Amino acid sequence: LTGNPAFPAGFEITRCDTILISHGHFDHIHDAIPLAKKFGSKVVAIYETAHWLGRKGVETCSGMNKGGSQQAGSVTVTMTHAVHSCGISEEDGSIVYGGEAAGYVLTLPDGRTIYFAGDTNVFSDMALIAELYKPSLAFLPIGDFYTMGPREAAVACRLLQAETVIPMHF
Repeated sequence: LTGNPAFPAGFEITRCDTILISHGHFDHIHDAIPLAKKFGSKVVAIYETAHWLGRKGVETCSGMNKGGSQQAGSVTVTMTHAVHSCGISEEDGSIVYGGEAAGYVLTLPDGRTIYFAGDTNVFSDMALIAELYKPSLAFLPIGDFYTMGPREAAVACRLLQAETVIPMHF
């Protein structure tokens, strides 16, 4: 949120039940600590990132690993693979290991599924995500520098076979 030019000026978050962390880069983790502390939000992340967040005072972390699932309210959250780095920048400029980057499949109570890829390049196991979870909606990063470019995103769309795909990443 902070530093995101697409985030609406003056918008205030008034509730946050769960935060899903895809990886430890500043643009994905920066606001997690103050939001989690303010709202007592459950924070789901790969184990190493959850451990780091816990050391920063977040008491509501739920570390997990790829292939695992857990409940976040009425939504089942399943962690999936992503192809990206996951270094966490410390205040002194050093970078610490944050585990591996991840994506998530969200299964709603009515059975519909949403795939949030996190930051990733296309990878052939997206076909397995389609087979296992049949997402009707997918969020795919497209930026062509830190994430996949247009050609890779087109292949990801074909592999996932989702009815609707929303491009994301600022």
